Amino acid sequence: MNRIVYIIALFFLITSCEKLLFKKDKSSNDARANFEYLWNEVDKKYSYFELKNINWDSIKTVYSAKISDNTNEYQLFDILGSMMNELRDDHTNLIAPFNVSRYDVALKSDANFRLRTIEEFYLSNPQYSGSFLHDFIADGEVGYIRYSSFMSSISNTTLDYILTRYKDTKGLIIDLRENGGGSILNVPLLLERFTSERKLVGYFKTRNGENHDDFTDKSDFYIGTYDGVKYTKPVMVLIDRGSYSATTMFALATKPFTNIKLIGDSTGGGGGLPNGGQLPNGWTYRFSISQLLDLNGDNYAESGVPADIAAAFDWTDLTKDEIIERALVEIL
Repeated sequence: MNRIVYIIALFFLITSCEKLLFKKDKSSNDARANFEYLWNEVDKKYSYFELKNINWDSIKTVYSAKISDNTNEYQLFDILGSMMNELRDDHTNLIAPFNVSRYDVALKSDANFRLRTIEEFYLSNPQYSGSFLHDFIADGEVGYIRYSSFMSSISNTTLDYILTRYKDTKGLIIDLRENGGGSILNVPLLLERFTSERKLVGYFKTRNGENHDDFTDKSDFYIGTYDGVKYTKPVMVLIDRGSYSATTMFALATKPFTNIKLIGDSTGGGGGLPNGGQLPNGWTYRFSISQLLDLNGDNYAESGVPADIAAAFDWTDLTKDEIIERALVEIL
């Protein structure tokens, strides 16, 4: 349910940009008209056809054959949702009054997060400050901070309090496992607290032409530095396949930071910014229209930003979190 709420909320956050990229739609409940409309919109604007080696024409042939004069709205939803899932992209959704289609990349890998283990065996005096759960661990030598969603607002006052509380620790653990993303504006708000200098961390480019390889020039992705309370000692960021979208962007942006390491599994991807529109029958949709590149111009964020240090949760022993334990080794 939380995943569905996130998808719907994020869709309404991005539709303010819709007029810049999508033309006004014409009303029609015809199944084939809606199929053709959606296929063409994706064909003209989706950003990852070549990277994922997707033959969109072949996919059209397969799914067009499923449409008939008797196709009802529920059958059409299943057909269009399945076609969109061929993009293997959690930024690709179809939203009807009765259902939401989604790919669920996190379900295609082992789970690596159990909150009960952390609360029961690691946190003795947790505090809930704004969007963050945090506490001292490892006999007070390390600060643990859990941020569960980039949809949740970040307050500078809250960050000032938290980072001041842990200023005498040897290092911090920022737990972003199963953080499905949200507002990319929260990425620099958090990351700028861990550097004393402005950093170029990557590039964005946006699909802008009829051909699948038509893109704008690269635009710089910078992380500034906060003029106030900062923490520049070691920071371990915990990630897994449930770390998606803005969390993938955060993970990629840490790569130029010498004091930050990623620990766990690769992120789930979602390096492209999504946008969307409305089908002739009133259903809404979204998909990725941009790409995120690292400083070398390499495009791997969509398939997942790899951890610097691999670690996995052992579900045969629920009293210990191996990923936190690996982070503690790095700090201590």
